Amino acid sequence: QVQLVESGGGLVQTGDSLRLSCAASGRTYTMGWFRQAPGKEREFVAALRWSGGTTYYADSVKGRFTIFRDYADNTLYLQMNSLKVEDTAVYYCAATRSIMDPTNARTYAYWGQGTQVTVSS
Repeated sequence: QVQLVESGGGLVQTGDSLRLSCAASGRTYTMGWFRQAPGKEREFVAALRWSGGTTYYADSVKGRFTIFRDYADNTLYLQMNSLKVEDTAVYYCAATRSIMDPTNARTYAYWGQGTQVTVSS
């Protein structure tokens, strides 16, 4: 049984930074971030294996976004730098106890409520 609580979204300008957070209750093995823009499919952003800290990134965010964790309070973060207009979307935190592909949304059984990130130029 896992519950996820997200925060950190907002309205920013191109080149700005945001940090999203996701507090998890219950044990997880993998956590990730996905995003969905209006009229588009939900897409993978980044993921982290809780044990060992292995990370995965979509090509579109590699070098700009960083996923990391705080083991003390079981919180997942997404540091978003050099934001672009095309990063505008609702961002979702997700968690799974599965060892399957962490870049596939179908792997995840638990989802947060989503937080809006809007980047203007």
